[in-house]
Amino acid sequence: MNWQWETCAPWASCHGLGRAFLCTNNPMKGGVAAMPKKNFYDVLGVSRDASQDEIKKSFRKLAQKYHPDAGGDEDKFKEISEAYETLSDPAKRKEYDQVLMFGGIPGADFGGDGGRGRAYTYSSADGFDFSDIFSGFGGGAASDGAGFDFSSIFGGGQPRSQKGGDLTMSIDVTFDEALEGAQRKVTYRVPSTGEEQTLNVKIPAGAVNGGKLRYRKRGEYGRNGGERGDLVITTRVEEHPLFKRDGADVRMDVPISIYEAALGATIEIPTPEGKVVRLKVPKGTQDGKTFRFKDLGAPNVKKKGAKGALYVTVKVEVPTRLTKEERAGLEQAMENDHHDWRRDIERLVKKNS
Repeated sequence: MNWQWETCAPWASCHGLGRAFLCTNNPMKGGVAAMPKKNFYDVLGVSRDASQDEIKKSFRKLAQKYHPDAGGDEDKFKEISEAYETLSDPAKRKEYDQVLMFGGIPGADFGGDGGRGRAYTYSSADGFDFSDIFSGFGGGAASDGAGFDFSSIFGGGQPRSQKGGDLTMSIDVTFDEALEGAQRKVTYRVPSTGEEQTLNVKIPAGAVNGGKLRYRKRGEYGRNGGERGDLVITTRVEEHPLFKRDGADVRMDVPISIYEAALGATIEIPTPEGKVVRLKVPKGTQDGKTFRFKDLGAPNVKKKGAKGALYVTVKVEVPTRLTKEERAGLEQAMENDHHDWRRDIERLVKKNS
């Protein structure tokens, strides 16, 4: 193996010409033995008097072969990219050739960028579009056929378009507006431009609290020709003193007396739409009993033409104040009551006593 002894030339500064050392090949001058290195022309497989077109053509061929996304060697791809970055720039190439002329072989750290650890910008002085070299991978000049844009890994080239972000806002609606549907005119501001824009919002019948209304391309503007984002409006439905929404269903509590619960009764019930229906309470109805009225709830916003149910739960109210007549009547009823309401409990008490 041939060894090359490298020492700084006595007439050259070690800090000149991009930090590459200008060395002699005289083994008598001593120094550190180094393995022979390939110069950038060797890396690209071209002669030192190669034209820019020849350098570009060679790089194109090697890049297609060694690009990591094509299954190639990443280190080799970086090596040929570094070589091309220097040789494609006339000024850098001239400086590099001067170093070679005096016997030096500058490598990855030529130009003072710290070698393999630096950031690769892959740009050239002659305007060469690096994305062109990937046209052979399929899917267009800068695409791999699966939607990946190879040009995005380079610092140069035309910036990619970017869709604008979504804007959000909320809108307050009454219980009746959410039930029946309504229209509302809203104004909002686009952050990037500061302009105010107005929109007629259509609140669908059956809108729910926390529901989302999305208006396409009414959000933030895109970049580099990208489309606008969306405007997302959240509905906040106010509470009703009697009715409670449960999606398309509506629930309500109805108080009844102990007499109605015991003897049975027929009572009138209001519906969310303002109608009146009759609820027949059977005798002996217990507290918490729920009755269902089909199709008397809210419109189903997810299913056109469908409606939820109205659920009525009875709450048996026990009077806290009694008239003399009421007290006398209840005392008489209690004396005549022969039901053993706590039979199971009394059996357990006797067992534990």
